[in-house]
Amino acid sequence: MLQIKTFTFNPYQENTYIIYDEQKNCAIIDPGMYGASEEKILTNFIEQNNLIPQILLNTHCHIDHVLGNRFIFDTYGLYPQFHEGELPVLVEVQNYAPQMGFRYDVSPIGETFLPEEGIVKIGNYELQLIFAPGHSPAHLCFYNEDQKFLIGGDVLFKNSIGRTDLPGGNHDLLLKNIKEKIYTLPDEVTVYPGHGPTTTIGFEKVTNPFIRN
Repeated sequence: MLQIKTFTFNPYQENTYIIYDEQKNCAIIDPGMYGASEEKILTNFIEQNNLIPQILLNTHCHIDHVLGNRFIFDTYGLYPQFHEGELPVLVEVQNYAPQMGFRYDVSPIGETFLPEEGIVKIGNYELQLIFAPGHSPAHLCFYNEDQKFLIGGDVLFKNSIGRTDLPGGNHDLLLKNIKEKIYTLPDEVTVYPGHGPTTTIGFEKVTNPFIRN
């Protein structure tokens, strides 16, 4: 069974996730660590649990989700994996980060990108890719069907949705993707969002004021 550890990092209170299996293989998703103390929190957890980082995933490439990409690469040798459509978003971070007062160590860029459909693996476990742009131009979510959980990034929050006023955002497209790709998952699926507490698909379908089913 996969285990999920949540960390909340940086001034944006972004959720960083580590998912790991019985053999200690792990994926790091949206590393938002900002500064040495937050980097140490993450590495301490990995060391104390004898985890083996296998893959670094970005749901999307806004600044708060990629602040730790360089650190993960330098520490574990992992290039970030994301959809190629997020590349302009990632490149732009190095331009606006100083204007916002952030120290940003530029993220490495690998030679391969994630597709719109397919899977990524943690040991013998699979995460299905769900392409759900709208908050950002090529946002991906990661879904495990067996354990019924979704690493949702900034698509769907508890009683909210991702903002769409940033470059590459599209409000109508986001709502369409939530309705057609996220709300079609089973009601009992737990959503681990990019910010805030977990929720479920069923709860959001009846209570979310932005989009109901």
